Amino acid sequence: MRILLLEDDRSLGSSLQSWLQLDGYAVDWLQRGDQAAAALATHDYQCVLLDRGLPGLEGDAVLAALRQRGAPAGLVPVIVITARDTLHDRVQGLDLGADDYLVKPFDLEELSARIRALLRREARQGSTELRHGAVVLDTAAKRVLLDGAPLALTAREFAVLRALMRRPGQILSRAQLEEALYGWGEEVESNTIEVHIYNLRKKLGSGFITTVRNQGYGLAAA
Repeated sequence: MRILLLEDDRSLGSSLQSWLQLDGYAVDWLQRGDQAAAALATHDYQCVLLDRGLPGLEGDAVLAALRQRGAPAGLVPVIVITARDTLHDRVQGLDLGADDYLVKPFDLEELSARIRALLRREARQGSTELRHGAVVLDTAAKRVLLDGAPLALTAREFAVLRALMRRPGQILSRAQLEEALYGWGEEVESNTIEVHIYNLRKKLGSGFITTVRNQGYGLAAA
């Protein structure tokens, strides 16, 4: 899952990015509000973490612009992370279109829990299960079943499998799969995708994922 983090405090932003990456998310971190529109137009985000006091364009303006956009971008869940802690501030942030409001300083485990809760809430509006053959992947619960039995995957194996199962019948290039795994600025080793594909084949069966030479990877016909 890819998260857009809009936070101008370098220390906090770095800590949040590192924590969420350990939690299995790809995190794109921007420090200016006027950079948000381009990021949202370019990438498919499942959640936005938004500070209200951003340079360039304040967080409130970013949120208002986002909510004015058409689907799917305008429907992206937003958690406001801010030091503005009065009742008026909280009501204003939620009325602007935030899905949740978290006051600084906050515990990182609470942030993770709120993200999970937000994803579950979104999931109730539609199925979170992806199915292909004997494999069922639950995007909200981060769980994979093979023939009904739980399958242990690393966070990045899960992300690769989710990317492939979201686009059955399509071939995804290595660059497309890398985008599902890594945020901006993260170093990507040249054989990372190949290693994850190899491990997934060991766990799911050698024929589950196909390779199309010079193009990328896809799912075998179910």
